[in-house]
Amino acid sequence: MATVKEPAPPRPIVPGDVVAAFSEYLGEWTAAQITDLDPDHQRAGVLHLDWSGPEPMSVAELGEVVPLWGPFGPAHCSYEWVLPRSCKVIGTLPLLHGQPPNSYAFGWGMGLDLALARRRRQGDESQWRDPWAKSITGAELNDSPAGPADPDEETRRLNVRAVESLDCARLVERYPALTGLTLSGPVTLSSASSLNELTSLKHLRLSDVFGMVEADCLLPGRVPALEELELVSVPAEYATAMRKLWRPEERQGVYLRVAKPRKPQWLAENLNNPLRNWDGRDQISAAVYKKALAQYRATRRAVLAALASGESADVLTPRLVELGEQFGEAFNELDARAGFIETVEREELYDALGAIIAEAEAESGADLAWAGEGLIEGCESVRDW
Repeated sequence: MATVKEPAPPRPIVPGDVVAAFSEYLGEWTAAQITDLDPDHQRAGVLHLDWSGPEPMSVAELGEVVPLWGPFGPAHCSYEWVLPRSCKVIGTLPLLHGQPPNSYAFGWGMGLDLALARRRRQGDESQWRDPWAKSITGAELNDSPAGPADPDEETRRLNVRAVESLDCARLVERYPALTGLTLSGPVTLSSASSLNELTSLKHLRLSDVFGMVEADCLLPGRVPALEELELVSVPAEYATAMRKLWRPEERQGVYLRVAKPRKPQWLAENLNNPLRNWDGRDQISAAVYKKALAQYRATRRAVLAALASGESADVLTPRLVELGEQFGEAFNELDARAGFIETVEREELYDALGAIIAEAEAESGADLAWAGEGLIEGCESVRDW
């Protein structure tokens, strides 16, 4: 009878291994020890060590090493078990700590805990802020001067939020030194292939990001430092091509996650769907999501048809109140069966009604605040959620 081979990390590591990496937080190298491997969840226990210095070639060069201790015990964390390409195994030691990890995270963050510990030892208890990280809105990026702007060479990690469309060529021009980029949508990219010009990129996370095709793929030869690639809810063509390109790189230390690839039909139906984040949410079944989406679409059609009729506000307001009541009652019934509407979902349902009015305003050019008020009034009068 054939034996089933137990999964193993793409880059070989075993408990006891000591790994080293350069840390920009310290400006020198630091080290950690692998304490355990969890094949079921593909996680590794990593114990950070209280050491930093020049690049070590062997464990012996570390001298006497001890675990790093923080405010809540040893700096002992469970990470994804893909050893990042920026880390190297320099030898092995008997386990320095025998207990399970006391925290859980993604991204190994070599040196950060040690840098924070040294600040505390110096009496600095102020809140730490990453000096190389920035979070901006799409408007801040898109509304920057139309002409050439001085590139921001200081920002290494960028999180772009609240953006509907983004020119990647413009982003690269403004932030050429990025090592980390997080884009959360829904956002439609143009010139996505320009991301290949971020030659120092180590971490790329895209969620609900669209507009990319196979020709826009990041190429391993162009971004050789990449060690984390997360693609969630991106076009299927792009997701498939990126998986094919980057799967072999896992053995070199690239953590790869591709989830919820979106086919053209899904994009056509859902790109402007305000309830799209309900698809796959833990407490919302596929059947409930389907019924919720059908009700939203029915309400949208009815509201848009009413507002396009040309009737006066006095005539239309009772109809909009009625449509709001129907919307609220439909979700009363759904929630009574499934019990899924909590604070977040309640706000998203109101946002969905607001999105219908915003769409109508965009089409007509008129201020339809009164129509939104009618919808909300009707919904509020009957809702149980």
